[in-house]
Amino acid sequence: MKKILSIFLLTGSVSMAQVKPTDDNTRTDIRYNLNESGSHYVKVTFTNQAWFRFNESNPGTTVLGDPKSSTFDIGLRRTRLQLFGQITDRIFFYTQFGMNNFNKVSAFPAYNTAGSPSNRKVAAFFHDALGEYEVQRKGTGFIRFGGGLTIVNGFSRFSQPGIGSIMTTDVPVFAQATVDQTDQFARKLAVYSRGQIGKVNYRVSVADPFPVETNGSAQAAISQNAVFSQRHHHKQFEGLLIYNIFDTDDNTTPGYLAGTYLGKRRVLNIEAGINSRKNATWRREGADTLYNNMTLWSVAAYLDMPLDNAKGTAVSAYLGYFNTNYGRGYLRYNGIMNPATGTTQPIAGVGGTQGNAYPMFGTGSVIYAQAGYKFKDGLLGSQGTLMPYASLQYADYDRLLNGMNVFNVGLNWLIKGHTGKMSLNYENRPVYRNSNVVNELEANGRRGAVTLQYQISI
Repeated sequence: MKKILSIFLLTGSVSMAQVKPTDDNTRTDIRYNLNESGSHYVKVTFTNQAWFRFNESNPGTTVLGDPKSSTFDIGLRRTRLQLFGQITDRIFFYTQFGMNNFNKVSAFPAYNTAGSPSNRKVAAFFHDALGEYEVQRKGTGFIRFGGGLTIVNGFSRFSQPGIGSIMTTDVPVFAQATVDQTDQFARKLAVYSRGQIGKVNYRVSVADPFPVETNGSAQAAISQNAVFSQRHHHKQFEGLLIYNIFDTDDNTTPGYLAGTYLGKRRVLNIEAGINSRKNATWRREGADTLYNNMTLWSVAAYLDMPLDNAKGTAVSAYLGYFNTNYGRGYLRYNGIMNPATGTTQPIAGVGGTQGNAYPMFGTGSVIYAQAGYKFKDGLLGSQGTLMPYASLQYADYDRLLNGMNVFNVGLNWLIKGHTGKMSLNYENRPVYRNSNVVNELEANGRRGAVTLQYQISI
């Protein structure tokens, strides 16, 4: 027995001696190949975005009944697991599971039948679950058809963002136009086709929107202003065309488009998209109930390319115009991972005005722009490099007397690209009150928020 133990220890010590320590950490994926070439595979990814945020509250804000002029909160903006893979040359599947906007008050607005706050443990759900079939491939071109629960849609690039690679700390959420109203966090049950034909990338879909009654919130009463309809359900038709002047986008996963490639690709795109749904909203005019079609369209340009390949410097920019017709008088407040639960100063005709909320969605138009510059690789030695950025959303909504400006400035510390990064962001937004003009809101000062985000994305 001692002899066997001695041989085991000797073998182990020899094996350990042959193992050389290494700091080679270049692999960034978890992948199992199903064939020798690796063209058939199954892959797992994980993304977590933790937020540490100080926010100047909107007027009248309360948190769990207590007045709060400002708040500090800790939360998980997004936590996601993806499982996807190429099973054969033609069959691809994709699933994503996770949760969003999880902080100490995230379960507070919803109540169970006993009248107490909901269970904070029920926030995770499937974001995507779909299958695709490739009917044609020629070089880098392809045509695919798919269906299931998916984010593939029209309107714009930022309606289907690859959140692990976004340049700004958060995406321009107004572009996810029906988020958590008639979709499940921007996903719908749909059949679609996507492809690359020459320099044109396309995606078209027919979606079956969820009833607004199932979004987990109390439904807005029908009034003179359009809100999502509870009757006359219709399918939603969506399409996005992207003309690639140089390199194409990464088309591995269905729908998702990168925020920035950090100079790894040379991309210049011209884009146009549309979402359309019949009788999407309704409103009251006198004794009559009127239905409105929803038509959303955009045109945009996207630039993301290296400046100096040897140094690793790069630039990223986007400029888009969005026409948003939800129906007459539509206006919806939204606060990202809102740290507040109520207000003592409600605004007539809109809800959810507390905390960090502002009128994010509305009938009218939006101009959105963002730009960033990536410094050279190794600017901070082994601790990576920096990428400052800025963004501006200018909205001209029908029910706002003043055009709305929301701007962000921030700095990404790219410790290891998007795999490990920290982002410091300052957002400045307007606050509103009822005006002397019936059914319109006027600006009443501004508030700010500072957010530190730590992202791990594998």
